[in-house]
Amino acid sequence: MTETRSAPPDSGGPPPAVGTPPRRSSGRAWEWTLAALLILPNLVLLIVFTYRPLLDNIRLSFTDWNISSPVANPVGLANYVEWFGRDDTRVVVRNTLVFTVATVGISMAVGLGLALLLDQKLKGRNLVRSVVFAPFVISGAAIGIAFQFVFDPNYGLIRDLLVRVGIGVPDFYQEPGWALFMVTVTYIWKNIGYTFVIYLAALQGRRADLDEAAEIDGASAFTRFRRVLMPQLRPTTFFLSITVLLSSVQVFDIINVMTRGGPQGNGTATLVYQVYQETFVNQRAGYGATVATVMFVILLAVTVVQVRFMDRGKNA
Repeated sequence: MTETRSAPPDSGGPPPAVGTPPRRSSGRAWEWTLAALLILPNLVLLIVFTYRPLLDNIRLSFTDWNISSPVANPVGLANYVEWFGRDDTRVVVRNTLVFTVATVGISMAVGLGLALLLDQKLKGRNLVRSVVFAPFVISGAAIGIAFQFVFDPNYGLIRDLLVRVGIGVPDFYQEPGWALFMVTVTYIWKNIGYTFVIYLAALQGRRADLDEAAEIDGASAFTRFRRVLMPQLRPTTFFLSITVLLSSVQVFDIINVMTRGGPQGNGTATLVYQVYQETFVNQRAGYGATVATVMFVILLAVTVVQVRFMDRGKNA
């Protein structure tokens, strides 16, 4: 007789697992190892070229050091007391504030306007986009040299245009206010392509259905811009406000080529130019490190305020 085996009753559940279960701990360990391998090179570069120089700069700000000397003499807070008490500090901070606010605000506003215009279906728009972006990739020193001829009060392009309409020509190289205006316009012309391209990319990725719904509801163009478009561009605007701000504060090449911080001493000198002037011209690297530390603290505070403002906007 052959013995028949009855099949186990079907319980309706999944079949029992066959073999040993996978080890989740080993898979998780491999993920952490892979993440560490990918992060480690960037972390090493940040430590070597960013954080370590930053800490060294803060340390040197408490010393009296000639950049060519192997010895840095500790002076405590003397450099900071001198910086806050010097007469030219107020002028340099004012120049930095005016230059930064003007370049950030105008660059972002004009860049957004050009992006809105060139996002339309216009003939030859790709060529115009290239022309608008081209100055951004040109060296700041080269643009500074070119704009020296544009603003030259004797035979420059600006002089020729003002004479044609019967307006007096200001001396951009002798009057501090006009000199600061000159370097500000030059930097805006160079940097406007950056804000334009970023805003254009954001516009091309926006939700068209929201615009169509607002238009069907009868919203005006200004209402659609303020209520529909700008909220979608909020992350892009926040990103540009930080990057353009950091870039503007660190402008050196245009100022050095066009005015060398003048006229009349510090007519166009900014904080970053003062760092260069004190460190490499006056041979006071300790004092230059003090100015750089103050600038770092100011930028850090402004960035924190921007981040908190952005977070509040998201919550609202």
